[in-house]
Amino acid sequence: MVKTCFAIAALLAGAASSSRAQAPAAAPPYPAPKNAPPIVTPGITNSDPPSDAIVLFNGRDLSRWRTDNGGPAQWIVRDGYMEVKPGAGGIATVDKFGDAQLHIEWATPSVVKGEGQERGNSGVFLMERYEVQVLDSYQNDTYYHGQAGAIYKQWPPLVNASRKPGEWQTYDIIFHAPRFDEMGKVVDRARMTVLHNGVLIQNNAEVYGLTYNDRAPVYIAHGPQESLALQDHGNPVRYRNIWIRRL
Repeated sequence: MVKTCFAIAALLAGAASSSRAQAPAAAPPYPAPKNAPPIVTPGITNSDPPSDAIVLFNGRDLSRWRTDNGGPAQWIVRDGYMEVKPGAGGIATVDKFGDAQLHIEWATPSVVKGEGQERGNSGVFLMERYEVQVLDSYQNDTYYHGQAGAIYKQWPPLVNASRKPGEWQTYDIIFHAPRFDEMGKVVDRARMTVLHNGVLIQNNAEVYGLTYNDRAPVYIAHGPQESLALQDHGNPVRYRNIWIRRL
């Protein structure tokens, strides 16, 4: 009886081995790529624009920017940066963008005035609607989803990576634009990944809609590409080295 069992086991093992040897190779679950990735030459440093980037501010003029009503941007330009001119209003790019990689550097005033939302307040608005907050959040308490790096009134930053007032800071933002159906209903919400001074602070965060300051977010259908905007909140915040890549 024991010999019979061993014989059956040996036959089964041999059959399984033969089946494995004859089985066709599994096809990959996706087609092989047909084209090589395009070559993009990186900048000398990670802050410098790569070869396919659009430089939105070159440190010399505001020719790529406009006011809300389409007139020439009125912010101050000097020493390689632009500065909010309080009362002049926000500015937006002449060009429009959808999915994008954005690099922007900013600095709040070195002389601290006010507290909370009154200290170095501005904002980076993707598609003129979805704000990443700019604020002096160095030892400055405010509501968590309104501090620097917040997706305003929706998501606080994962950490506070702020530098001291007056020091230059960076945002690197990967933005996925929302998609709407033919009836204007959102079918794919906007999403953002944000690095603040090289530190991940928003990890593919889903945006719930327009980042209002006084009401619940909601989506209102708009074009697949819209302008990038910077906010005048009455504080002389500075910006420099702004570039963007279409994705």
